[in-house]
Formats: sequence, C-alpha cells, structure tokens
Amino acid sequence: MRRDIFQAIADPTRRAILVLIAVHAMTPNAIAEHFSITRQSISKHLRILSECDLLAQKQDGREIFYELKIDRMNEVDTWLEQFRQIMQQKFMQLDEVLNTLKNTKQ
Repeated sequence: MRRDIFQAIADPTRRAILVLIAVHAMTPNAIAEHFSITRQSISKHLRILSECDLLAQKQDGREIFYELKIDRMNEVDTWLEQFRQIMQQKFMQLDEVLNTLKNTKQ
C-alpha cells in the first residue's frame, strides 16, 4: 500500500524520526533508544515512512541503516509555499498600515 507523504509527517513520532535520521543514517535499535516506545512501534513507524518513500535502507553486514530521502520533502515544501506567500502578503499589508500610522503621527 503506497501512502501519502502527509500521512507520514502527521504523526509526531515519525516527524521526530525524520529529524533524527536527517543528520545521519541510523539502525532501528539506535532510533528506538531515543523514544520511550517499543521497538515494534518504531518498526511500524519506519515501515510507514518507507511506504511513503521517505527512507532509504542500506545494509551493512547484518545491520540495516535508514536514511532520509531529503528530496522527497520537496512535496511538503511546495505545499507549504502557498502559505508562505499568504503570510508574506499579510506582513506587507501590516507594514503598509504601520507606515501609514507612523506618517499620520508626524
């Protein structure tokens, strides 16, 4: 089942996992050490992140390392851009109002 990238980032634990592995690749056990949940729960989160194509797996001997496919986050960035533009417009309007108020006081 292919999941949507937004399903992956909807969960705070998965977001935290993404932050952890953005720095460097980690094994499931190393990831689990950062959380107070079971190793099975971590595996479930890793499976969902993998289904969303956010993780790459690399095998080194018997260990599997997970690393972030950072380019997949572009979809989220593109979606967020519309909100950045709206906020930028709001700030520009606020700046105009403040300048008008400042000029009327002088």
